[in-house]
Amino acid sequence: MKKIVIAGCGYIGSRVARLWQDQGAEVLCLVRSPEKAAILAGDGYAARAVSLDDPAAISLPELAGAVLYYLVPPPGGGIVDTRARNFIEAIKNSGRPAKIIYMSATSVYSETGGGPVTEKSPVEPQTSMGKRRLDAERAFLGYGEAAGVPVIILRVSGIYGPGRLPLMQVSQSQPLLREEESGPSNRIHADDLAAVCLAAADRGQAGEIFNVSDGHPSSMTGYFNACADLLGYPRQPQVTLAEARQVMSPLMLSYVTESRVVDSSRMLERLNITLKYPTMREGLPACR
Repeated sequence: MKKIVIAGCGYIGSRVARLWQDQGAEVLCLVRSPEKAAILAGDGYAARAVSLDDPAAISLPELAGAVLYYLVPPPGGGIVDTRARNFIEAIKNSGRPAKIIYMSATSVYSETGGGPVTEKSPVEPQTSMGKRRLDAERAFLGYGEAAGVPVIILRVSGIYGPGRLPLMQVSQSQPLLREEESGPSNRIHADDLAAVCLAAADRGQAGEIFNVSDGHPSSMTGYFNACADLLGYPRQPQVTLAEARQVMSPLMLSYVTESRVVDSSRMLERLNITLKYPTMREGLPACR
């Protein structure tokens, strides 16, 4: 029986857990709070609460031979992912996993002004979050090389799916960047991302990096407009970039001003992936 351990078993992790459990694997979910562990246990999953913010308090299960997913988001602030580094130190006190899949983000790439990025593009993140993601990538790859454990990196674009649409922004009519100034952004449906996670465990090799996107970018403004139409709300007002700098939160501003086209052809070919939702035209109706 294949042993699967999912650190950070939230929105995507629970989907990965279900897919593996359906295949007869033994699945253990690691989450931050006892409350979340209880919810997962109620859904039929083995679950354990583990906080990664205090190195002295981390107690991990035996990981020897397990496929280990690390889906924990970095903490806020700084350019180092202390949670990932605490976790890696704790792994050293357990048996070696058979394979590690780290879910990173396309924010590790430099700004390209709407140009394409492949897995060979420069990694020069502009945001602190992107720098923390890159720090975690390097920490996991360094551990894998030293311990002889294959590590696969998934650089994931924006995730959407049921319960993951921008309802608050749409319902509150928060301003959007004008369509003319809104560059390309990239997305992947949650169910397709979960399938990619399983394919990475089955077919990914040590040190491989995969961009994860449906390969059909659209502007952030276009995406929010499509969500408003789906949810039955009026489309949000649009502002110029100069106005956006005054009225948007720093986080939202960083989302709407990032402009690149994520090339996911390697994911499709190497991992033999056929997307269920190849564009948001198919994916958004499935989010109702």
